[in-house]
Amino acid sequence: MQLSLSSSPHKHSHKSLSELMLKVAFAASLGVACQAYFFGFGVIIQLLLAIITAIAAEAFVLKLRKRNIKSALSDYSAVLTAVLLAISIPPLAPWWVIVIGTAFAIIFVKQLYGGLGFNLFNPAMAGYVLLLISFPVQMTTWSPPIELAFNQHTLLDEISVIFTGITQSGLTTEQLRLGVDGVSMATPLDTLKTSLSKGLTTSESLQNPIFGELAGIGWQWVNLGYLIGGVYLLKARVINWHIPVSFLASLAICASIGVMFHPGVSTGPMLHLFSGATMLAAFFIATDPVSASTTNKGRLIYGALIGLLVYLIRTYGGYPDAVAFSVLLLNMAVPLIDFYTQPKVYGAKEQ
Repeated sequence: MQLSLSSSPHKHSHKSLSELMLKVAFAASLGVACQAYFFGFGVIIQLLLAIITAIAAEAFVLKLRKRNIKSALSDYSAVLTAVLLAISIPPLAPWWVIVIGTAFAIIFVKQLYGGLGFNLFNPAMAGYVLLLISFPVQMTTWSPPIELAFNQHTLLDEISVIFTGITQSGLTTEQLRLGVDGVSMATPLDTLKTSLSKGLTTSESLQNPIFGELAGIGWQWVNLGYLIGGVYLLKARVINWHIPVSFLASLAICASIGVMFHPGVSTGPMLHLFSGATMLAAFFIATDPVSASTTNKGRLIYGALIGLLVYLIRTYGGYPDAVAFSVLLLNMAVPLIDFYTQPKVYGAKEQ
């Protein structure tokens, strides 16, 4: 059985839920391909592990709940959750990291709340935060882009690292993090935060080769890939424009104000917009129809507040990227936002 979505009480969009989920996954494919190109095939391995775990976990809970397993799995919502979580973690993270995170997202965040349409929080981001808090070392061990890596490795090496912790030649994950200068590398946002904490200025910090010409070698193209996919989702009317536009505008405005008042220690909008998980969050995470605001005015507020929180946590908080925390915090505020932004009913009188 396929579910159809109604755009109003009298007009149907004639789009099945499974079709919409597949369109979102297709839109993300360009960004995923960029990640695999710049950071290795570990991205694909994590995807496969996450999808297998999501299907197994969802089938297990559905069986316990005596629900139709085939019908529920055919909407591909579990698969999409798996994809979003898998592309958010380091490609060479141990296999058990993605398995734990995906199982938690599906079983506890999605199914124990009643299944699709009842979850209060974005399952992928809740799984990510669980992993980040529980396994901070594994979740922050990002390898440098392949072109900046000191130790090159093959697909078999990546499979070996994910399942055993070392490559076929005996290199550890930490050794694979070495850049061409022999220094362990991190994400551009993490590198910037670490440099600023050591007393360097923003301009001095940006001399690190990982930043490249715009927002980080590899990362800028990954974000561009998700931006293109997001535009496709807007054109296909899978998502509304309110959340991504308000989120990106809010983040850009905050970054611009920061540079205006504290140019030596603040980062311009381009780095914020095209590094980290910004575009992935704007078009694929914050726009989750279940956990996001449901009114147009509410969506604008919801997106803008996520952008504000992302900037504040990146700039003043303890985490270099802040998408997951910002989204989850605003998920909690959605009932309040929707309550105060409900459109007036035609014919209703002011109290």
